[in-house]
Amino acid sequence: MDIEAIRTYCLGKEAVEEGFPFGETTLVFKTGGKIFLLLSLDAAPHTFNVKCDPDHAIELREQYPCILPGYHMNKKHWNTVVVDGSLPARELKALIDESYGLVAKPAKKKSK
Repeated sequence: MDIEAIRTYCLGKEAVEEGFPFGETTLVFKTGGKIFLLLSLDAAPHTFNVKCDPDHAIELREQYPCILPGYHMNKKHWNTVVVDGSLPARELKALIDESYGLVAKPAKKKSK
């Protein structure tokens, strides 16, 4: 996947906004005001950060050399993915889907 394919995939999800709140080299995707993906535009190869279940994040890092602890993020909840061609597009999309799902989840209401 290239930058445009990642961008198109993210924007295809419900209620997604994009912007540059951290400068012109980091494209940020949000839903409900919460970030689910940060895409570095000046890295070669390109990288993106995605939110991840903490246990799954560790498993992914152990399984794939291109998945690292989240750069400039909470390393327990975020991974950096190096888009170097070693992961197929379907795997990259699954990582994006998981991140979106974690952020887009409606808040659980407390029972009285």
